[in-house]
Amino acid sequence: MNLTELKYTVAVAQERHFGHAAEKCGVSQPSLSVAIRKLETELGIKIFERKSVEVTPTPIGLIVVERAKKVLEAAEAVKECAAGGRDPLKGPVRLGAIFTIAPYLVPGLVAAVKKTAPAMPLILSENLTVNLLDELRTGTIDAAVLALPVDQPGLMIQPLYDEDFVAAVPADHQLAQKDVITREDIKRESMLILGAGHCFRDQVLDFCADGVRSDPNGKKRIEGSSLQTILYMVAQGLGVTILPASSAPYYRANAMVKIIPFEKPNIPKRRVVLAWRKSYPRPAAMDALKKGVEAIAELYGCRLLTSLPAVAA
Repeated sequence: MNLTELKYTVAVAQERHFGHAAEKCGVSQPSLSVAIRKLETELGIKIFERKSVEVTPTPIGLIVVERAKKVLEAAEAVKECAAGGRDPLKGPVRLGAIFTIAPYLVPGLVAAVKKTAPAMPLILSENLTVNLLDELRTGTIDAAVLALPVDQPGLMIQPLYDEDFVAAVPADHQLAQKDVITREDIKRESMLILGAGHCFRDQVLDFCADGVRSDPNGKKRIEGSSLQTILYMVAQGLGVTILPASSAPYYRANAMVKIIPFEKPNIPKRRVVLAWRKSYPRPAAMDALKKGVEAIAELYGCRLLTSLPAVAA
């Protein structure tokens, strides 16, 4: 048994697919499959049920996966301890971000960090909040840009900015004539929202609680896999949607969509934060990320909070 075999096992449990797990680990599928078979033989148990549609852990496999996560977390802590004795701004930082933040924040952040910490390249990934928190816990990534709430002990949370939401409606819709929009306007319309698992979806549903949530059969709701897909559906007149304000400049050029701010003071918003493990030995690297956000010329609809201190989750 070795750490590589445990890493592959955790990846398969997360991805539920050998091919996807192999891609995530940067190895060929045969190599990953052989390693897991070897581990199963050594332990004398079957860790995974192999089905045509997906791969699922057996009952004993679930226990093995959880123990494997703890071992990998401990191994990562050893590496981090060693890294802390070297230059904290030298060496890569593995940064994750949720899908509704990454496209609008990360490019500017990478450019800013490249100027201030050129020996600290960022290795980037996008995922759902629940997956990023799991990757933080196991040491797969070093830090993550998320939206509150973050409910996982053992993390440090640095506020980055508060971000307003805006509405997007078809350009020929009657609401497109308005300069500002209200929750009452939105909840009467067919809503386009992200699918389950996206925290932004939950925030939108909370804002439109008595509208969208009171539609048990989903007659007024259409789900999309990404904000870009949803905007295409808005352009086709299929409904209206709510976007994080930082995305608005990327979609204003679409003549078939009108971006409208919400009327004050009832503007929906979210708080975006940087999260990392308390045990992470390179706090200067996290400070460099925070300063990178500060250096971005402008994030539309956002108010910086980087002067606030980091707090324990």
